[in-house]
Amino acid sequence: MGSKQENNKIKFEECPFQEAMDLVSGKWTMTIINTLMAGKLRFKELERAVEGINTRMLVKTLKELESKKIVKRKAYATVPPTVEYSLEEKGIALQPVIKEIQNWAINNM
Repeated sequence: MGSKQENNKIKFEECPFQEAMDLVSGKWTMTIINTLMAGKLRFKELERAVEGINTRMLVKTLKELESKKIVKRKAYATVPPTVEYSLEEKGIALQPVIKEIQNWAINNM
């Protein structure tokens, strides 16, 4: 028989709010999403646009966002390979949230 505390822990781990906060709390996540709100970008364009990020961290964050269906990766069979990134529907749905955070920052920071 589980305690009440254990039952609350299970519910907390399954909480959509906590899942969303875990996703967007990454250091570069919101910056990448915000950058892609302007439209699709090639990998190097994205890397240049996100000031301060290194290649390894960009790749890691993009893979995570791709696995969560926030970002779409499209590779073209060219030499050298061309890879473009854009927002999926779930990523586009974050636009009003990001705009509100930007407004809050402008007014309060």
